[in-house]
Amino acid sequence: MYVTFSAGLTLYLHRAMQTLGTLERARSEGWSDEEVIERVKAGDTAAYEIIMRRYNQRLYRITRAILRDDGEVEDVIQDAYVRAYQHLSQFAGTALFSTWLSRIAIHEALRRLRLRNRNPQFEDTAHDEEDSMNVLETSPDPEQRASIAELGQLLEDAVLRLPDQYRTVVMMRDVEEMSTADTAAALDLTEQNVKVRLHRGRAMMRSWLFARVGGSGKNAFPFMGARCDRVVLCVFARLRELVSDGSNSLHSCQRK
Repeated sequence: MYVTFSAGLTLYLHRAMQTLGTLERARSEGWSDEEVIERVKAGDTAAYEIIMRRYNQRLYRITRAILRDDGEVEDVIQDAYVRAYQHLSQFAGTALFSTWLSRIAIHEALRRLRLRNRNPQFEDTAHDEEDSMNVLETSPDPEQRASIAELGQLLEDAVLRLPDQYRTVVMMRDVEEMSTADTAAALDLTEQNVKVRLHRGRAMMRSWLFARVGGSGKNAFPFMGARCDRVVLCVFARLRELVSDGSNSLHSCQRK
């Protein structure tokens, strides 16, 4: 049994070193998403980790903005990666791969919202102008004002409590720094609609909030370390299951 375990450990370490080598080459040589995807389609499945490492945080931020339920976010991210992998042949390159991937995650998050019997996420109503953020009527306490780190947390709270139709646009444009065009494409909106929602969302959050948080806004909604690793490992486990049983069924990897 010791020999079997030792051999398995050796194989694991060998594969890990290969993956690290691939990731380092991708960074040093500046592989584009399209180059990585071509490698994956050619059989280098391990290269898919490059895509996951690049977009774990983006997908986390976008799906968190839609669902506002941290417990479901990792499942949605996993499903998005698995579905994207299964349909790589359908990626036509007419939009950025990151936009295509974001749309898959958005559609999965919205599907889960519908299962909760909530209202559609992005429907405009006749009362858009009257929507408000009640949470921001309460001023932050002295400790929150004293620390930039705590202001970052305040930013997270403010974004998540925006009305539905503004929250995801603000997350994608201001936090994730996606362009207006990419945001519009991912959400199936016009660029003008994105601009209007962004303007209204910013107004609700109040200009002083973003002014005080400043550059630290990029550090909000972190999705790194163990959580990032867990998503990568779970997606690969699910892809191995798909290959071994020829099934297209999706089973979420359990969080620990």
